[in-house]
Amino acid sequence: QLTNLAPILSSQIHTSAPLCRVVSGKYRITKKRDRPLTYEMANPPHFIAHRKSWNSWNTSSLKGGLRRSETAVEDEFIRRFMTGTWHGLVCSEVIIKRQFNHIRVSAIIRRAVSPTKMYFLLGYTEELLSNWIQCPVTLELQTVDSFQDVVFKYI
Repeated sequence: QLTNLAPILSSQIHTSAPLCRVVSGKYRITKKRDRPLTYEMANPPHFIAHRKSWNSWNTSSLKGGLRRSETAVEDEFIRRFMTGTWHGLVCSEVIIKRQFNHIRVSAIIRRAVSPTKMYFLLGYTEELLSNWIQCPVTLELQTVDSFQDVVFKYI
């Protein structure tokens, strides 16, 4: 009987050494060192709360917090809607701050469109997000001339 269990017992033993290397959330260095990184991208994830901040500010992740999954899905929807509506204009991460029933969305935008179109996109985005999420949404946008203005370093 023990000989029948030998293949099962031997398959449960792992003899390889553990690989204790953190590689997720870090960008690889290119050969020519021509990949631009913003300040947010340049700091690895273990520097959150030391050198960089969270991209979503809310209290639903606290113990006893309500609507955890709904908040995460809404934040992802807001980010995708922003990058799709402001196509090719978003130069940084989209930061979402929730305070009571109010959502503030911050980003850095390139000045590649006319001011009239920018005001239209601003009102369009705020109105649609407010109607879909059923709470007031305010966009807080900063503008730069080009993407090169937000480059922190090249790797």
